[in-house]
Amino acid sequence: MNYKMSDGIKKIPQGIWMLGFVSMLMDISSEMVHSLLPLFMVGTLGASAFTVGLIEGLAESLALIVKVFSGTLSDYPGRRKGLALFGYGLSALTKPLFAIAASADMVLTARLLDRIGKGIRGAPRDALVADIAPAELRGAAFGLRQSLDTVGAFTGPLLAVGLMLLWANDFRSIFWLSVIPGLLALALLLFGVHEPANAHAGKARNPISRANLQRLNRRYWWVVAIGGIFTLARFSEAFLVLQAQQVGIPLALVPLVMVAMNLVYAAAAYPFGKLSDRISHSSLLMLGLLCLIAADLILANSSGWAGVLAGVSLWGLHMGMTQGLLASMVAASAPFDLRGTAYGLFNLISGIAMLIASVVAGLLWDHYGAAFTFYAGAGFCVVTMLALLTFTAKPALP
Repeated sequence: MNYKMSDGIKKIPQGIWMLGFVSMLMDISSEMVHSLLPLFMVGTLGASAFTVGLIEGLAESLALIVKVFSGTLSDYPGRRKGLALFGYGLSALTKPLFAIAASADMVLTARLLDRIGKGIRGAPRDALVADIAPAELRGAAFGLRQSLDTVGAFTGPLLAVGLMLLWANDFRSIFWLSVIPGLLALALLLFGVHEPANAHAGKARNPISRANLQRLNRRYWWVVAIGGIFTLARFSEAFLVLQAQQVGIPLALVPLVMVAMNLVYAAAAYPFGKLSDRISHSSLLMLGLLCLIAADLILANSSGWAGVLAGVSLWGLHMGMTQGLLASMVAASAPFDLRGTAYGLFNLISGIAMLIASVVAGLLWDHYGAAFTFYAGAGFCVVTMLALLTFTAKPALP
C-alpha cells in the first residue's frame, strides 16, 4: 500500500506540486491572521459572536461568489495563470489592513478584500490543476494540492501561537509579519508555475452563452446542488476558535485547535483524494458527513481540551474526505473548456450557503449558546445525507 501511494505521488506533474506550495505559503500567511481574528474581534474590538459570524459568512461567501466571474474570465481566452497571480497578489497586499484595524468595520473591509483575492484565484487555480493533471490521477492531484495547502493552514496557527507567547499577545505585530509568506507565494507562482498548452487558449469565446451553459449537464448540476447543501452543514471555522476560548483554553494557545484540525486535514486529503479515484464518490461524501456529525456532537458537549481536540480533529478528517473530492467531481462532470465557469458556478451556490450557515450559527450562538449551534450543524448534516441518498438513487452521482 505504501509503495503504491509513493508511486502515485511520483507520477503527479511538477506543476501540481508548485501550485500546492503556492497554496501552502498563502495559507501560512492567511492563517496567521485568521486563527487569531475571532479573538481579536471579540477581545480587542469588542465584537459579538453574531458580528464574527456575519463578517466570516460575508467574507467566505464573497470569495466563493467571486469565483463565478474569475472562472468565467479564465475560460474566455483559455488562460488561467494571470488571474491566479492577481488574486494571490491582492490577498498578500491586504494583510497590513488587519494590523491597523481599529474597528470591526475595518476588519470587515480587510476580510472582504482578502477574500476577493481568494475568489479571483480559486476557480482559475482549480481549473489549472484539472488542466495539468492526467484524468486517471485527478483525485490524487487535487488531494495533494489540498494537503500542501493544509500544511500551511496548520503551520500558520502554530506560528501564531509561538508569536503570541513570545510577543505577549501582540496581535498587530503578528498580522504585520503575515505579509512575508504571502509575498513568497506570489513569487513562487510567478516564476515556478508554467501554464500547459491548451487547445482552446487564445480563442476568445463567451463561456456563459446559452449554448455553452447547456453543455453543463444534469450530472454537473447535481454536484452543484450537493455541494451547496453540504456547505449549509459546515459553518465557518471561526466558531471552533470561539468554542476553544469558551471552554477556558488560554488565549495564546487557542490557535492550537486550528493546528490540530489542519494537521488531520493535511494528513487525510491526499489519501482520500487518491481513494476517490477508485471508489464511489457518493459513498465517500456520506462518510465525510458522518464524521462531521460526530464532530458537531462532540463539540456541543465539550468542556475542555480533550473534547475540543477530538471534535476539531474529526472536523479536519471530514474536510480531508470531502473538499478535494468535490473539486474532482466538478472537473469530471464539466467540459474541458468550461472548467473555470463550472468551478465558478459551483462556488456561487456554495458561497450563498456559507453566508446563510455562518449568519445562522452566529445568531444561534448569541441567543441559545454554543451547544445549540453545533447541534444545528449536525441537523443540517442529516438533511444533506437524505438529499445525497435521494440524488444517488436517480442516479446522477458516480
